[in-house]
Amino acid sequence: MNHFTNICVYCGSAKGIRPEYETAAHEMGAELTRRGLGLVYGGGSVGLMGVLARSVHAGGGRVTGILPLALAPRELSGHPVGELEIVGTMHIRKARMAELADAFVAMPGGYGTLEELFEVVTWAQIGYHTKPIGLLNVAGFYNPLLAMIDHGIEEGFIRPGFRHLLVSAETAGELMDLLSAHEMPVGVINGGK
Repeated sequence: MNHFTNICVYCGSAKGIRPEYETAAHEMGAELTRRGLGLVYGGGSVGLMGVLARSVHAGGGRVTGILPLALAPRELSGHPVGELEIVGTMHIRKARMAELADAFVAMPGGYGTLEELFEVVTWAQIGYHTKPIGLLNVAGFYNPLLAMIDHGIEEGFIRPGFRHLLVSAETAGELMDLLSAHEMPVGVINGGK
């Protein structure tokens, strides 16, 4: 059983077209607060990032945002939520988020969310960390991505043992339960065999 203090959540700076995405961000925030977990996130106050941070903050939870200076004009609207660290680059942002987190969750989002997700998956694959990684698969958002990963395995580009670097669930509560129980595949330690 994993014990967490902070969960890093990657999600969109947009809300998407389905109301389920915003609802899921509220629910993830409430679930983190219910479990007494802090949120580490990209620091923006717009899109799903803002919804999530406000949900955690409204519930009395800890919120730590990490925002590169160059993105501040685009991703901050109004007052920051919780503690905000302004950093110099995206690389520093991602490293700092990973440093503060005990586990990672990707909610629906765009290129930035996917890039952040795959960076921590790659880091796990090569043994840089053994922290659990999960997908909040709202309205089947990540089904095509999961199919692509399976295709990569079938075609010999992803080792089968690495399929279990990611867990996936449709609700925040279910995902947090999976992350709490998740054990990193042995292949992470010995090269994926």
